[in-house]
Amino acid sequence: QVQLVESGGGLVQAGGSLRLSCAASGSIFSINTMGWYRQAPGKQRERVATSSSGGSTNYADSVKGRFTISRDNAKNTVYLQMNSLKPEDTAVYYCHAIIYTGVTVSRVYWGLGTQVTVSS
Repeated sequence: QVQLVESGGGLVQAGGSLRLSCAASGSIFSINTMGWYRQAPGKQRERVATSSSGGSTNYADSVKGRFTISRDNAKNTVYLQMNSLKPEDTAVYYCHAIIYTGVTVSRVYWGLGTQVTVSS
């Protein structure tokens, strides 16, 4: 059984910062991509940032220069540092990971989500 547990969401004023964390636990052989998605009310879930096992990162255009994704592979944890937050960043943020539970067995896992609310 593999779980992703997020933490760090909350309420912040526009211009403020938050740091999200997501820890993977369970029967993990290895982790490929880890990342963050978000879903605002009435909108589709969208990719925010991803980090490959090789260290490459990708960001949505809307967060480039403001958000930074990082990983601690020893702890199976991914972080999202969010600076200069805007009201339009308000959403439920979901952790996402492609996890191998065996040499050739992998699937996508999702966390339950953490609410980020940015007030104007």
